[in-house]
Amino acid sequence: MPTTPLELRHLKTLQALRETGNLSRAAQLLNLTQSALSYQLRALEEHYATPLFERKSNPVSFFVAGQRLLRLADAVLPLIDEAERDVSRLVSGAAGTLRIAVECHTCFDWLMPAMDALRERWPEVELDIVSGFQADPVGLLHQDRADLAIVSDVDDGEAGVVVHPLFEFEMVALLPKGDALLGKPWLEAADFADRTLITYPVPDEMLDLVRRVLQPAGIAPARRTTELTVAMLQLVASGRGLAALPLWAVAGYLERGYVASQRIGPQGLTGRLYAAVPQRLGARPYVADFVRVMRETSLRTLPGVRLMPAPA
Repeated sequence: MPTTPLELRHLKTLQALRETGNLSRAAQLLNLTQSALSYQLRALEEHYATPLFERKSNPVSFFVAGQRLLRLADAVLPLIDEAERDVSRLVSGAAGTLRIAVECHTCFDWLMPAMDALRERWPEVELDIVSGFQADPVGLLHQDRADLAIVSDVDDGEAGVVVHPLFEFEMVALLPKGDALLGKPWLEAADFADRTLITYPVPDEMLDLVRRVLQPAGIAPARRTTELTVAMLQLVASGRGLAALPLWAVAGYLERGYVASQRIGPQGLTGRLYAAVPQRLGARPYVADFVRVMRETSLRTLPGVRLMPAPA
């Protein structure tokens, strides 16, 4: 029998597989390739000479041996996680304030659960959200008015700022049910020309559809704005115009048939989110932990998101 001792990474792998439901999403959660994850699991099964989970089930189901290792993971990993945070507190101090600036109107759906998790893990850290929509959240970092910014675009040359990739997702066009454009395989810029585009009241450079699809094609449709996502969907449902939002933000409305969606472009329109923090906070353990919590929370709770590779 191969001498592959049980390691913490094996327990984390099994836990990730259970939480995400399949190998592909578990690999994203662990920042591994799917082939590396599969190799690790095969080596563990060879070590115990028994399969640990049913590969053809969706979501994945575990055999008795796998269930026993999962019980071990559930008992051991939280204790190790807690001990590591305690050591970080002793070494570098944990008290502080984390002021969060957000440029994304729909981000609160997943940001709040992540903040709740951090509050539980780091009770000494005072969490706060910089009030109101922020057109330049990274600028607030330089002004020491925020400690972390959630942004959809980053400047690789931004001095004094460390950028952490969070996740990517598909932006979809939202249309009223029965709209003629739903018969197309996807929408192109010209399809928006004679429609009203409903957006949040933000600069065009912050709207992926406008910046990456409409402007390059020279298309400038009539516009209407609203601050509220639900108001935007109501306007779409009543035939007042079209909108474009993250798939994860409107999945519930689509499931209930309130509005319909259509892909933008043959490959879809991909949006991305990043966490930017000033370099002065880079060594704070709770900052790195919050980035990890945001990535893991989004993958577990938001439909259709894909984690971007984290820096090694």
